[in-house]
Amino acid sequence: PKKTIRSILSEGYLIHHTVSKKDLNDVLALLSEKTGISKDMWDQYPHELDGGKRQVVGIARALSMNPKFIVCDEPVSALDVSIQAQIVNLLVDLQKKMGLTYLFVAHDLSMVKHISDRVAVLYLGTLVELTTSAKLYDNPLHPYTQALLSAIPIPDPEIEKERDENKIRLEGEVPSPINTKPGCRFRGRCKYAMPVCEQEMPPLTEIGEGHYV
Repeated sequence: PKKTIRSILSEGYLIHHTVSKKDLNDVLALLSEKTGISKDMWDQYPHELDGGKRQVVGIARALSMNPKFIVCDEPVSALDVSIQAQIVNLLVDLQKKMGLTYLFVAHDLSMVKHISDRVAVLYLGTLVELTTSAKLYDNPLHPYTQALLSAIPIPDPEIEKERDENKIRLEGEVPSPINTKPGCRFRGRCKYAMPVCEQEMPPLTEIGEGHYV
């Protein structure tokens, strides 16, 4: 928070000696153009920017080292919906231009559908379903995935009222993620649970081509 945007964007180049100080401004100008940062922002501090612009600075800082793989951990969760769309569109655009791979961690399933090629669903840190985005949203197989997708709100009160009767409501308590017990972590909330689930975690199995559950 005590560094200017110029200093934040320069840090990677200076630490790794990938750019000389003489060429730094030219490199920053290219990075800023790529991510939509204006030069007017270079001498500002993070607290002077809104949430969306701060997030763009974070993205630019990550891109400064020319990565191939970027972990995006809840990159839009604290932003307004209109700003969320701008950030996601920027990420998608940069992905196409730079050939990037993202690991996009999020709980907003509408956003996940928009940006992801493949989706992994986790329950208390355990992978319960993995497939392409299209297959997951068209044919969710794990009961937890089915419950998650049924809970996605639709911004139309009439449709949402009709859907409410068909929503899957999970019963039972969420187990402690710290004091884990043997067996399947989802068994206490699963309508398919059997005695064996108390002893063993069901193995991840390929049900269809590239669809694991």
